[in-house]
Amino acid sequence: MIERCLSAVSSARPWCTGLVVTLVVALIAAPASFAAPSPQDPVPPDSAETDETGVATEAATGSEERAAEEKSYRLFEELLIVGSGEVRVRVPGSAHVIEAAALERQGYQDVHRVLRQVPGVNIQEEDGFGLRPNIGIRGTGVERSSKVTMLEDGVLIAPAPYSAPAAYYAPTAGRMEGFEIRKGSSAVRQGPYTNGGSINYLSRAIPNSFEGDVELAGGSGGLRRAQAAVGDSSERFAWLLQAYEMGHAGFKRLDGGGATGFDLTDYLGKLRFESAAGSRVRQAFEVKVGKTEHQGDETYLGLTEVDFESDPYRRYVGSAGDRIVTDHEQVQLSWEMRPHDGLALTTTVYRNDFHRNWAKLERVAGTKVASVLADPGRYATELAILRGEIDSAAGALAVRNNRRDYDSQGVQAVLDLRFTRGRADHELDIGLRVHEDREDRFQENDSYQILAGRRVFNSLGVPGSDANRIASAEAVAFFVQDTLTAGRWTLTPGVRVEAIDLLRFDYGVSDPQRTGQDATTRVNSLTEVIPGLGVAYALDSKAVAFVGVHRGFSPPGPGSTRDVDAEESINYEAGYRFDSGAGRAEIVGFLNDYQNLLGTDTTSSGGSGSGDQFNGGDATVWGLEAGYGVNLWTGSRIVLPLNLSYTYTRGEFDSSFETSFADWAPRVTAGDRIPYLPEHQLNATLSLRANRWALNADGHYTTQTRIKAGSGPAVPSEVIDGRTIFDLRAEVDLSERYALFAQLLNVGDAAYVAARRPAGLRPGMPRSLSVGVRARLGGR
Repeated sequence: MIERCLSAVSSARPWCTGLVVTLVVALIAAPASFAAPSPQDPVPPDSAETDETGVATEAATGSEERAAEEKSYRLFEELLIVGSGEVRVRVPGSAHVIEAAALERQGYQDVHRVLRQVPGVNIQEEDGFGLRPNIGIRGTGVERSSKVTMLEDGVLIAPAPYSAPAAYYAPTAGRMEGFEIRKGSSAVRQGPYTNGGSINYLSRAIPNSFEGDVELAGGSGGLRRAQAAVGDSSERFAWLLQAYEMGHAGFKRLDGGGATGFDLTDYLGKLRFESAAGSRVRQAFEVKVGKTEHQGDETYLGLTEVDFESDPYRRYVGSAGDRIVTDHEQVQLSWEMRPHDGLALTTTVYRNDFHRNWAKLERVAGTKVASVLADPGRYATELAILRGEIDSAAGALAVRNNRRDYDSQGVQAVLDLRFTRGRADHELDIGLRVHEDREDRFQENDSYQILAGRRVFNSLGVPGSDANRIASAEAVAFFVQDTLTAGRWTLTPGVRVEAIDLLRFDYGVSDPQRTGQDATTRVNSLTEVIPGLGVAYALDSKAVAFVGVHRGFSPPGPGSTRDVDAEESINYEAGYRFDSGAGRAEIVGFLNDYQNLLGTDTTSSGGSGSGDQFNGGDATVWGLEAGYGVNLWTGSRIVLPLNLSYTYTRGEFDSSFETSFADWAPRVTAGDRIPYLPEHQLNATLSLRANRWALNADGHYTTQTRIKAGSGPAVPSEVIDGRTIFDLRAEVDLSERYALFAQLLNVGDAAYVAARRPAGLRPGMPRSLSVGVRARLGGR
């Protein structure tokens, strides 16, 4: 495979909870010599912090002088955008960074709420808490974020990003201190999914000096949350420990009573060793380990239209006992070497293991629950069973144990080289990743029935009798990207190469011992060259115009047959960016010209869960992204930053075909709209901040969204209605060390449809109030 990858490179054109207690004790017993932080001063009117959401390209990181003074304890691929002012303005292409200060002011624990403020990002809610994100970028599918490259600290983080990219695991948003979103030609650095871009979760960095904090919160719906972190650095040794725990009783009401909430625990540790001061070659070695456990009483079963109108938070008794259990473990070993200024090599070895079992209702009296909810008149008896209105025969309810194990591992290296040739400054980045991952499905259906309005257990299924197969992938990826600056011009040519081998080994449902005697295999191999080019021209020190073009790519999965092609596109963007310090704005137009759009059969999309893929042929997605940030108040004691972001997206099929893929079936006609793409999205954030208190208001509007391919007026049952949601948060400093905060989500208590797939209507989160306290120690 490596030879195949290198061959492609040579032919490509260069352009082409215990911790919480421990830390509480540490905070109480800390000696007075540890200086507590002073109250935050108001931000001057011209501060870059007015762009806290990364409206133009990035949340403010402060001046270049401040960046030079601070030591960095984060080891992974460098952020695309650094610095501020003219440096940031001149960056070609679209990229956004949401930093810790903005995350803290907004207080969001749901990654959907965090990312909806970034133009070009599409989300599809599901459980109200963002525990299983559905995210797309610039018109890619949102299903389980499977068309977006998901990373944590620059490392692929989906359970099996090549062989099973549907991310039933995502890093806990509440423990992050930043997010980086790359789009356009800048996405070439990250892969394999480059049609839309990448989302990089930035975990908490090791602090420069002793630092710790504890945050405790509780609220409506039985919400409880505790998070704590403590770390320190010396000349050659640094460390960080972090714990995050969250639980909720659930906002749905199960017929007959029962649990509908969840519990989540997430622990992270980092150790770093550095070479001695004055060493000829600066080196650092960092170890990162993490563990996340989640148990949730969640289901795919929704409601009929009539029942949703009556009580949107009702849950049928047929789903009683549906439960998901997950366990994720990660290990990263990173080594950074800097022989001299302008040259750095970072190598990371990583391993991720993920197990999940989601026991959830699949069929009632032999009929898929999705069919029952889609046509309740035809399946009146089955619906009555789901509601617990009539008794059923034994085994009428089939509950599938969706038991799967995932692992992914690899090694990646990135060489950063900075030099000057003639009048041009170069920032050359070269990266190599060798990766393998695997998904192991071993599933069966257990039998239940309804008696006297209760779900009653009947019998266990035979292990492996529903699905019994292993999908695996091996991949070698290589990229080269040069950021060349000369005078007013900045050019960023780059190329990425992906060489991928895919295998699906199906033992069959009658071979639980996995002897392999009747096994079938599917094999697929491909090598793709993904070039990109971004060009920026500085109109002056405050404004820049830029254009970009790159090849989009999403690999087929191991479940694909040989007649299924990779998802490919040619993507274009053009934009204008302005940053005066006091305010900034950006407007970008984009067009993704698909040569082939892929659809994947999954249970969560209303399909059978086979993993089979379907060609969608030619398609076009185009749109407009705009952002604006300004400080509305210029007084010396108060700041009033406003940030606006807007996204227009339109996607259409350019060819006609017949298909059995649930989102498109049964027939697509050229000109039909691509589903799950809201046409308009608008987000507004207004903050009022003074010395000791702050208020933050966030509003998000999204228009009606189709859930099936089609054109003309949409059938009501095939759309998710538009909605406007407002959130508020207030915080006050009680002292230099302690602060109180309160947050109100969905202020208007809007009862809205969050999802219609895979089986009926499911609601978004109702109005939710939480209050809490934060204690800090050290220099943060």
